[in-house]
Amino acid sequence: MAKQETTGRANWSGKWAFILAGAASAVGLGNMWRFPYLAAKFGGGTFLVTYLVLVFTFGISLLLLETALGRRTGLSAIGAFSHFGKKFTFIGVLASLIPFIITPYYCIIGGWVTKYTVAYIAEGAATLADGGGYFVNFMYSPSESYAWMLVFMVVVFAIVALGVKGGIEKANMVMMPALIVMALGLAIFVCCQPGALEGLKYYLVPDFTGVNVGELILNAMGQMFYSLSLAMGIMITYGSYLSKKESLTASCLSIGGFDLGVSFIAGALIVPAAFLAMGGAPTSAGPSLMFITLPQVFLEMGAVAKVVGFVFFLLVLFAALTSAISLTETCVSILSDAFRWTRRRSLAVAFAAVVLLGIFVNLGYNGWSELRIFDMEVLDLFDFISNSVLMPIVACLTCIVIGWLIREKVQQRGGGEAELRGTEVLAREIKVSSRFRGEKPWAIMVKFVAPVLVIAILVWNIIGVLS
Repeated sequence: MAKQETTGRANWSGKWAFILAGAASAVGLGNMWRFPYLAAKFGGGTFLVTYLVLVFTFGISLLLLETALGRRTGLSAIGAFSHFGKKFTFIGVLASLIPFIITPYYCIIGGWVTKYTVAYIAEGAATLADGGGYFVNFMYSPSESYAWMLVFMVVVFAIVALGVKGGIEKANMVMMPALIVMALGLAIFVCCQPGALEGLKYYLVPDFTGVNVGELILNAMGQMFYSLSLAMGIMITYGSYLSKKESLTASCLSIGGFDLGVSFIAGALIVPAAFLAMGGAPTSAGPSLMFITLPQVFLEMGAVAKVVGFVFFLLVLFAALTSAISLTETCVSILSDAFRWTRRRSLAVAFAAVVLLGIFVNLGYNGWSELRIFDMEVLDLFDFISNSVLMPIVACLTCIVIGWLIREKVQQRGGGEAELRGTEVLAREIKVSSRFRGEKPWAIMVKFVAPVLVIAILVWNIIGVLS
Protein backbone atom coordinates (compact mmCIF):
# COMPACT_ATOMS: atom_id res chain seq x y z
CA MET A 1 0.00 0.00 0.00
CA ALA A 2 1.38 3.40 -0.92
CA LYS A 3 2.38 5.72 1.88
CA GLN A 4 0.86 9.15 2.23
CA GLU A 5 2.80 12.13 1.01
CA THR A 6 4.98 13.95 3.48
CA THR A 7 3.71 17.17 4.98
CA GLY A 8 5.45 20.42 5.76
CA ARG A 9 7.62 20.16 2.66
CA ALA A 10 8.76 23.23 0.74
CA ASN A 11 6.81 24.06 -2.40
CA TRP A 12 7.37 26.11 -5.52
CA SER A 13 5.21 29.22 -5.66
CA GLY A 14 3.83 28.16 -9.04
CA LYS A 15 4.38 26.37 -12.33
CA TRP A 16 6.81 28.94 -13.72
CA ALA A 17 8.95 28.84 -10.61
CA PHE A 18 9.33 25.09 -11.14
CA ILE A 19 9.95 25.46 -14.89
CA LEU A 20 12.64 28.10 -14.32
CA ALA A 21 14.23 25.94 -11.60
CA GLY A 22 14.23 22.88 -13.85
CA ALA A 23 15.56 24.91 -16.78
CA ALA A 24 18.20 26.49 -14.54
CA SER A 25 19.32 23.04 -13.49
CA ALA A 26 19.44 21.82 -17.09
CA VAL A 27 21.26 24.86 -18.45
CA GLY A 28 24.84 24.55 -17.32
CA LEU A 29 28.44 24.41 -18.47
CA GLY A 30 27.73 21.59 -20.92
CA ASN A 31 25.44 23.85 -22.94
CA MET A 32 28.25 26.36 -23.31
CA TRP A 33 31.39 24.31 -23.81
CA ARG A 34 30.24 20.96 -25.26
CA PHE A 35 27.09 21.45 -27.32
CA PRO A 36 28.62 23.97 -29.81
CA TYR A 37 31.66 21.75 -30.32
CA LEU A 38 29.53 18.65 -30.96
CA ALA A 39 27.26 20.55 -33.34
CA ALA A 40 30.28 21.75 -35.30
CA LYS A 41 31.85 18.28 -35.33
CA PHE A 42 28.77 16.33 -36.42
CA GLY A 43 27.43 18.20 -39.41
CA GLY A 44 25.89 21.34 -37.91
CA GLY A 45 22.18 21.09 -38.66
CA THR A 46 22.47 17.30 -38.77
CA PHE A 47 23.38 17.30 -35.10
CA LEU A 48 20.76 19.94 -34.26
CA VAL A 49 17.91 17.91 -35.77
CA THR A 50 19.12 14.71 -34.10
CA TYR A 51 19.38 16.47 -30.75
CA LEU A 52 15.92 18.02 -31.15
CA VAL A 53 14.33 14.63 -31.80
CA LEU A 54 16.10 13.01 -28.83
CA VAL A 55 15.16 15.80 -26.40
CA PHE A 56 11.45 15.56 -27.18
CA THR A 57 11.31 11.76 -27.11
CA PHE A 58 13.95 10.10 -24.94
CA GLY A 59 14.77 13.17 -22.84
CA ILE A 60 11.26 14.37 -22.02
CA SER A 61 10.17 10.80 -21.22
CA LEU A 62 12.80 10.41 -18.50
CA LEU A 63 12.30 13.98 -17.29
CA LEU A 64 8.58 13.30 -16.89
CA LEU A 65 9.27 10.01 -15.13
CA GLU A 66 11.58 11.56 -12.52
CA THR A 67 9.41 14.61 -11.90
CA ALA A 68 6.29 12.46 -11.47
CA LEU A 69 8.19 10.14 -9.13
CA GLY A 70 9.20 13.07 -6.94
CA ARG A 71 5.71 14.58 -6.86
CA ARG A 72 4.00 11.26 -6.21
CA THR A 73 6.16 10.44 -3.20
CA GLY A 74 6.93 13.95 -1.94
CA LEU A 75 10.50 12.81 -1.28
CA SER A 76 14.00 13.01 -2.71
CA ALA A 77 15.71 10.06 -4.41
CA ILE A 78 16.26 7.60 -1.52
CA GLY A 79 12.79 8.05 -0.07
CA ALA A 80 11.15 8.08 -3.50
CA PHE A 81 12.44 4.62 -4.39
CA SER A 82 12.01 3.09 -0.93
CA HIS A 83 8.41 4.36 -1.02
CA PHE A 84 7.64 1.41 -3.31
CA GLY A 85 9.61 -1.12 -1.28
CA LYS A 86 12.87 -1.34 0.65
CA LYS A 87 14.34 -3.57 -2.06
CA PHE A 88 14.46 -0.52 -4.35
CA THR A 89 16.26 1.72 -1.84
CA PHE A 90 19.68 0.95 -3.33
CA ILE A 91 18.71 2.75 -6.55
CA GLY A 92 17.93 5.88 -4.57
CA VAL A 93 21.27 5.54 -2.78
CA LEU A 94 23.13 5.26 -6.10
CA ALA A 95 21.23 8.27 -7.47
CA SER A 96 22.04 10.22 -4.31
CA LEU A 97 25.77 9.58 -4.60
CA ILE A 98 25.86 11.40 -7.93
CA PRO A 99 25.17 14.99 -6.77
CA PHE A 100 27.63 14.52 -3.89
CA ILE A 101 30.31 13.52 -6.42
CA ILE A 102 29.48 16.20 -8.98
CA THR A 103 28.94 19.25 -6.74
CA PRO A 104 32.54 19.53 -5.44
CA TYR A 105 34.22 19.47 -8.85
CA TYR A 106 31.45 21.59 -10.38
CA CYS A 107 32.23 24.22 -7.75
CA ILE A 108 35.92 24.07 -8.66
CA ILE A 109 35.06 24.80 -12.31
CA GLY A 110 32.60 27.44 -11.08
CA GLY A 111 35.53 29.04 -9.27
CA TRP A 112 37.48 29.14 -12.52
CA VAL A 113 34.56 30.87 -14.25
CA THR A 114 34.22 33.36 -11.38
CA LYS A 115 37.93 34.16 -11.62
CA TYR A 116 37.73 34.80 -15.36
CA THR A 117 34.62 36.96 -14.99
CA VAL A 118 36.46 39.22 -12.53
CA ALA A 119 39.75 39.04 -14.46
CA TYR A 120 38.21 40.46 -17.65
CA ILE A 121 37.45 43.66 -15.72
CA ALA A 122 40.54 43.71 -13.49
CA GLU A 123 43.23 42.51 -15.91
CA GLY A 124 41.86 42.89 -19.44
CA ALA A 125 41.37 40.62 -22.42
CA ALA A 126 44.99 40.47 -23.57
CA THR A 127 46.23 39.03 -20.26
CA LEU A 128 43.83 36.09 -20.45
CA ALA A 129 44.46 35.33 -24.14
CA ASP A 130 48.01 34.05 -23.85
CA GLY A 131 47.55 30.57 -25.27
CA GLY A 132 46.76 28.88 -21.96
CA GLY A 133 49.55 30.05 -19.68
CA TYR A 134 47.27 32.24 -17.57
CA PHE A 135 44.77 29.42 -17.08
CA VAL A 136 47.36 26.80 -16.21
CA ASN A 137 49.16 29.08 -13.73
CA PHE A 138 45.87 29.95 -12.04
CA MET A 139 44.61 26.35 -11.96
CA TYR A 140 47.83 25.08 -10.36
CA SER A 141 48.08 27.96 -7.87
CA PRO A 142 46.99 26.67 -4.43
CA SER A 143 46.10 30.09 -3.06
CA GLU A 144 44.02 31.20 -6.05
CA SER A 145 42.30 27.96 -7.07
CA TYR A 146 41.12 27.14 -3.54
CA ALA A 147 40.08 30.75 -2.85
CA TRP A 148 37.90 31.05 -5.95
CA MET A 149 36.43 27.60 -5.36
CA LEU A 150 35.36 28.71 -1.88
CA VAL A 151 33.95 32.00 -3.18
CA PHE A 152 31.75 30.12 -5.62
CA MET A 153 30.70 27.58 -2.96
CA VAL A 154 29.76 30.29 -0.45
CA VAL A 155 27.56 32.06 -2.99
CA VAL A 156 25.80 28.80 -3.91
CA PHE A 157 25.20 27.69 -0.33
CA ALA A 158 24.08 31.17 0.73
CA ILE A 159 21.35 31.08 -1.92
CA VAL A 160 20.29 27.54 -0.97
CA ALA A 161 20.27 28.54 2.72
CA LEU A 162 17.55 31.10 1.96
CA GLY A 163 15.22 28.27 1.03
CA VAL A 164 13.26 27.10 -2.00
CA LYS A 165 11.13 30.21 -2.36
CA GLY A 166 13.34 32.80 -0.69
CA GLY A 167 16.60 31.69 -2.27
CA ILE A 168 16.41 29.33 -5.24
CA GLU A 169 13.30 30.80 -6.83
CA LYS A 170 14.44 34.40 -6.51
CA ALA A 171 17.93 33.62 -7.80
CA ASN A 172 16.52 31.80 -10.83
CA MET A 173 14.05 34.61 -11.52
CA VAL A 174 17.02 36.95 -11.91
CA MET A 175 19.72 34.77 -13.41
CA MET A 176 17.74 32.79 -16.00
CA PRO A 177 16.24 35.79 -17.84
CA ALA A 178 19.58 37.60 -17.59
CA LEU A 179 21.38 34.54 -18.97
CA ILE A 180 19.04 34.31 -21.96
CA VAL A 181 19.24 38.04 -22.70
CA MET A 182 23.06 38.02 -22.53
CA ALA A 183 23.32 34.90 -24.69
CA LEU A 184 20.98 36.35 -27.33
CA GLY A 185 22.72 39.71 -27.26
CA LEU A 186 26.18 38.20 -27.71
CA ALA A 187 25.00 35.82 -30.41
CA ILE A 188 23.41 38.67 -32.39
CA PHE A 189 26.50 40.83 -31.95
CA VAL A 190 28.85 38.07 -33.14
CA CYS A 191 26.64 37.10 -36.08
CA CYS A 192 26.56 40.73 -37.24
CA GLN A 193 30.35 40.82 -37.62
CA PRO A 194 31.77 40.65 -41.16
CA GLY A 195 32.39 37.02 -42.10
CA ALA A 196 30.34 35.54 -39.22
CA LEU A 197 27.54 34.37 -41.49
CA GLU A 198 29.87 31.71 -42.91
CA GLY A 199 30.16 30.26 -39.41
CA LEU A 200 26.41 30.50 -38.84
CA LYS A 201 25.80 28.67 -42.11
CA TYR A 202 28.26 25.96 -41.06
CA TYR A 203 26.36 25.64 -37.77
CA LEU A 204 22.82 25.54 -39.19
CA VAL A 205 22.99 23.76 -42.54
CA PRO A 206 22.93 19.94 -42.31
CA ASP A 207 26.06 18.32 -43.67
CA PHE A 208 26.40 14.53 -43.74
CA THR A 209 29.92 14.60 -45.18
CA GLY A 210 32.14 12.33 -43.12
CA VAL A 211 29.55 11.97 -40.34
CA ASN A 212 29.40 8.57 -38.64
CA VAL A 213 25.70 8.11 -37.88
CA GLY A 214 26.34 5.88 -34.87
CA GLU A 215 28.74 8.37 -33.30
CA LEU A 216 26.36 11.22 -34.10
CA ILE A 217 23.45 9.57 -32.30
CA LEU A 218 25.50 8.42 -29.30
CA ASN A 219 27.09 11.84 -28.81
CA ALA A 220 23.74 13.60 -29.17
CA MET A 221 22.18 11.16 -26.68
CA GLY A 222 25.00 11.66 -24.21
CA GLN A 223 24.82 15.44 -24.42
CA MET A 224 21.04 15.44 -24.03
CA PHE A 225 21.16 12.97 -21.15
CA TYR A 226 23.61 15.01 -19.08
CA SER A 227 22.20 18.40 -20.07
CA LEU A 228 18.67 17.65 -18.82
CA SER A 229 19.93 16.76 -15.30
CA LEU A 230 18.64 13.20 -15.60
CA ALA A 231 19.46 10.34 -13.21
CA MET A 232 21.10 12.44 -10.52
CA GLY A 233 18.18 13.00 -8.17
CA ILE A 234 17.65 16.64 -9.09
CA MET A 235 14.34 16.35 -10.93
CA ILE A 236 13.00 13.92 -8.33
CA THR A 237 13.76 16.51 -5.65
CA TYR A 238 12.36 19.40 -7.65
CA GLY A 239 9.27 17.37 -8.53
CA SER A 240 8.68 16.72 -4.83
CA TYR A 241 8.22 20.48 -4.34
CA LEU A 242 5.62 20.79 -7.13
CA SER A 243 1.93 21.31 -6.42
CA LYS A 244 -0.59 18.69 -7.55
CA LYS A 245 -2.46 21.33 -9.58
CA GLU A 246 0.43 22.04 -11.96
CA SER A 247 0.69 20.17 -15.27
CA LEU A 248 3.69 17.85 -15.33
CA THR A 249 3.58 17.35 -19.10
CA ALA A 250 3.52 21.07 -19.95
CA SER A 251 6.21 21.82 -17.36
CA CYS A 252 8.60 19.14 -18.61
CA LEU A 253 8.11 20.19 -22.24
CA SER A 254 8.92 23.77 -21.23
CA ILE A 255 12.09 22.68 -19.41
CA GLY A 256 13.24 20.70 -22.45
CA GLY A 257 12.48 23.69 -24.66
CA PHE A 258 14.48 26.06 -22.46
CA ASP A 259 17.48 23.74 -22.43
CA LEU A 260 17.35 23.24 -26.18
CA GLY A 261 16.96 26.97 -26.79
CA VAL A 262 19.95 27.99 -24.68
CA SER A 263 22.08 25.26 -26.25
CA PHE A 264 21.09 26.47 -29.72
CA ILE A 265 21.92 30.10 -28.87
CA ALA A 266 25.29 29.06 -27.38
CA GLY A 267 26.15 27.32 -30.64
CA ALA A 268 25.04 30.37 -32.65
CA LEU A 269 27.45 32.41 -30.54
CA ILE A 270 30.51 30.18 -30.27
CA VAL A 271 30.70 28.57 -33.74
CA PRO A 272 30.55 31.89 -35.69
CA ALA A 273 32.95 33.45 -33.16
CA ALA A 274 35.44 30.64 -33.83
CA PHE A 275 35.09 31.23 -37.57
CA LEU A 276 35.86 34.92 -37.08
CA ALA A 277 39.00 34.33 -35.03
CA MET A 278 40.31 31.02 -36.41
CA GLY A 279 38.71 30.70 -39.82
CA GLY A 280 36.95 27.46 -38.87
CA ALA A 281 34.84 25.57 -36.34
CA PRO A 282 35.97 25.06 -32.71
CA THR A 283 38.31 22.10 -32.50
CA SER A 284 38.07 21.45 -28.75
CA ALA A 285 35.47 21.20 -26.00
CA GLY A 286 35.46 21.59 -22.24
CA PRO A 287 37.88 23.78 -20.26
CA SER A 288 40.32 24.17 -23.17
CA LEU A 289 37.56 25.71 -25.31
CA MET A 290 36.24 27.87 -22.50
CA PHE A 291 39.44 29.14 -20.88
CA ILE A 292 42.03 28.98 -23.66
CA THR A 293 40.40 29.12 -27.09
CA LEU A 294 37.56 31.58 -26.44
CA PRO A 295 39.70 34.27 -24.74
CA GLN A 296 41.83 34.26 -27.90
CA VAL A 297 38.65 34.49 -29.99
CA PHE A 298 37.45 37.50 -27.98
CA LEU A 299 40.85 39.20 -28.25
CA GLU A 300 40.48 39.18 -32.03
CA MET A 301 37.43 41.44 -31.64
CA GLY A 302 39.66 44.38 -30.81
CA ALA A 303 38.27 47.27 -28.76
CA VAL A 304 35.19 45.39 -27.59
CA ALA A 305 37.14 42.29 -26.46
CA LYS A 306 37.05 43.22 -22.77
CA VAL A 307 33.30 43.86 -22.75
CA VAL A 308 32.45 40.77 -24.82
CA GLY A 309 34.69 38.58 -22.68
CA PHE A 310 33.21 39.89 -19.44
CA VAL A 311 29.60 39.49 -20.59
CA PHE A 312 30.31 36.01 -21.90
CA PHE A 313 31.89 34.78 -18.67
CA LEU A 314 29.14 36.44 -16.63
CA LEU A 315 26.68 34.46 -18.74
CA VAL A 316 28.62 31.25 -18.10
CA LEU A 317 28.85 32.13 -14.39
CA PHE A 318 25.07 32.38 -14.16
CA ALA A 319 24.74 29.02 -15.95
CA ALA A 320 27.25 27.45 -13.51
CA LEU A 321 25.53 28.98 -10.47
CA THR A 322 22.04 27.83 -11.41
CA SER A 323 23.22 24.25 -11.99
CA ALA A 324 25.32 24.21 -8.81
CA ILE A 325 22.33 25.49 -6.83
CA SER A 326 20.17 22.60 -8.04
CA LEU A 327 22.90 20.08 -7.23
CA THR A 328 23.36 21.54 -3.75
CA GLU A 329 19.63 21.66 -3.02
CA THR A 330 19.44 18.00 -4.00
CA CYS A 331 22.25 17.12 -1.58
CA VAL A 332 20.51 19.04 1.23
CA SER A 333 17.13 17.44 0.50
CA ILE A 334 18.65 13.95 0.40
CA LEU A 335 20.26 14.39 3.83
CA SER A 336 17.12 15.90 5.30
CA ASP A 337 14.86 13.11 4.05
CA ALA A 338 17.25 10.24 4.73
CA PHE A 339 18.22 11.21 8.29
CA ARG A 340 15.19 13.35 9.21
CA TRP A 341 17.52 16.25 9.93
CA THR A 342 16.52 19.89 9.99
CA ARG A 343 17.28 21.85 6.85
CA ARG A 344 19.92 23.87 8.72
CA ARG A 345 21.77 20.76 9.87
CA SER A 346 21.53 19.16 6.42
CA LEU A 347 22.89 22.35 4.85
CA ALA A 348 25.86 22.42 7.26
CA VAL A 349 26.75 18.77 6.65
CA ALA A 350 26.39 19.19 2.88
CA PHE A 351 28.62 22.27 2.94
CA ALA A 352 31.31 20.45 4.96
CA ALA A 353 31.17 17.45 2.61
CA VAL A 354 31.38 19.58 -0.54
CA VAL A 355 34.27 21.67 0.80
CA LEU A 356 36.27 18.61 1.89
CA LEU A 357 35.68 16.78 -1.38
CA GLY A 358 36.44 19.98 -3.28
CA ILE A 359 39.79 20.24 -1.54
CA PHE A 360 40.46 16.57 -2.32
CA VAL A 361 39.68 17.07 -6.02
CA ASN A 362 41.71 20.27 -6.16
CA LEU A 363 44.71 18.38 -4.82
CA GLY A 364 44.79 16.78 -8.26
CA TYR A 365 46.17 20.12 -9.45
CA ASN A 366 47.94 21.21 -6.27
CA GLY A 367 49.81 18.42 -4.53
CA TRP A 368 48.85 15.28 -6.45
CA SER A 369 49.38 16.63 -9.93
CA GLU A 370 51.27 13.48 -10.93
CA LEU A 371 48.44 11.18 -9.81
CA ARG A 372 46.63 9.49 -12.71
CA ILE A 373 43.92 6.82 -12.58
CA PHE A 374 43.04 5.38 -15.99
CA ASP A 375 45.19 8.26 -17.26
CA MET A 376 42.73 10.75 -15.70
CA GLU A 377 43.24 13.54 -13.17
CA VAL A 378 41.13 13.42 -10.00
CA LEU A 379 38.53 15.86 -11.38
CA ASP A 380 38.20 13.92 -14.63
CA LEU A 381 37.89 10.67 -12.65
CA PHE A 382 35.05 12.12 -10.55
CA ASP A 383 33.37 13.30 -13.75
CA PHE A 384 33.76 9.88 -15.39
CA ILE A 385 32.40 7.96 -12.39
CA SER A 386 29.37 10.22 -11.95
CA ASN A 387 28.44 11.16 -15.51
CA SER A 388 29.66 8.25 -17.57
CA VAL A 389 29.07 5.29 -15.23
CA LEU A 390 26.65 5.97 -12.38
CA MET A 391 24.14 8.13 -14.25
CA PRO A 392 23.47 5.61 -17.05
CA ILE A 393 23.28 2.77 -14.52
CA VAL A 394 20.79 4.69 -12.36
CA ALA A 395 18.72 5.66 -15.41
CA CYS A 396 18.57 2.06 -16.62
CA LEU A 397 17.59 0.72 -13.19
CA THR A 398 14.98 3.48 -12.83
CA CYS A 399 13.36 2.56 -16.14
CA ILE A 400 13.29 -1.13 -15.24
CA VAL A 401 11.83 -0.56 -11.77
CA ILE A 402 9.28 2.08 -12.78
CA GLY A 403 8.45 0.31 -16.02
CA TRP A 404 8.02 -3.22 -14.72
CA LEU A 405 8.35 -3.77 -10.98
CA ILE A 406 6.53 -1.21 -8.83
CA ARG A 407 3.01 -1.85 -7.54
CA GLU A 408 0.52 0.44 -5.84
CA LYS A 409 -3.00 -0.18 -4.56
CA VAL A 410 -5.47 2.67 -5.05
CA GLN A 411 -9.03 3.28 -4.04
CA GLN A 412 -11.55 3.13 -6.85
CA ARG A 413 -14.34 5.66 -7.12
CA GLY A 414 -17.04 3.01 -6.86
CA GLY A 415 -15.42 1.41 -3.83
CA GLY A 416 -12.83 -1.32 -3.45
CA GLU A 417 -9.18 -1.34 -4.41
CA ALA A 418 -7.30 -1.72 -7.68
CA GLU A 419 -3.64 -2.48 -8.18
CA LEU A 420 -1.61 -0.32 -10.54
CA ARG A 421 1.54 -1.79 -12.05
CA GLY A 422 4.68 -0.33 -13.54
CA THR A 423 4.21 2.86 -15.53
CA GLU A 424 0.50 2.92 -14.61
CA VAL A 425 1.49 4.22 -11.17
CA LEU A 426 3.21 7.37 -12.41
CA ALA A 427 0.82 7.79 -15.34
CA ARG A 428 -1.93 8.18 -12.74
CA GLU A 429 0.16 10.87 -11.01
CA ILE A 430 0.69 12.71 -14.29
CA LYS A 431 -3.05 12.61 -15.01
CA VAL A 432 -3.85 14.24 -11.67
CA SER A 433 -3.16 17.67 -13.16
CA SER A 434 -3.52 17.26 -16.95
CA ARG A 435 -4.58 14.97 -19.75
CA PHE A 436 -1.88 12.53 -20.78
CA ARG A 437 -2.40 11.85 -24.47
CA GLY A 438 1.08 10.40 -24.84
CA GLU A 439 0.72 7.79 -22.10
CA LYS A 440 1.20 4.74 -24.37
CA PRO A 441 4.28 6.09 -26.26
CA TRP A 442 5.73 7.23 -22.93
CA ALA A 443 5.25 3.77 -21.40
CA ILE A 444 6.90 2.14 -24.43
CA MET A 445 9.83 4.55 -24.18
CA VAL A 446 10.31 3.92 -20.45
CA LYS A 447 9.87 0.13 -20.58
CA PHE A 448 11.59 -0.79 -23.83
CA VAL A 449 13.46 1.99 -25.64
CA ALA A 450 15.11 4.08 -22.91
CA PRO A 451 16.89 1.16 -21.17
CA VAL A 452 18.52 0.15 -24.47
CA LEU A 453 19.58 3.71 -25.24
CA VAL A 454 21.00 4.23 -21.75
CA ILE A 455 22.98 0.98 -21.92
CA ALA A 456 24.34 2.13 -25.29
CA ILE A 457 25.53 5.37 -23.65
CA LEU A 458 27.16 3.42 -20.81
CA VAL A 459 28.99 1.04 -23.16
CA TRP A 460 30.07 3.92 -25.38
CA ASN A 461 31.47 5.82 -22.40
CA ILE A 462 33.44 2.86 -21.09
CA ILE A 463 34.84 2.02 -24.54
CA GLY A 464 35.89 5.65 -24.90
CA VAL A 465 37.99 5.42 -21.72
CA LEU A 466 39.47 1.98 -22.36
CA SER A 467 40.35 2.53 -26.02
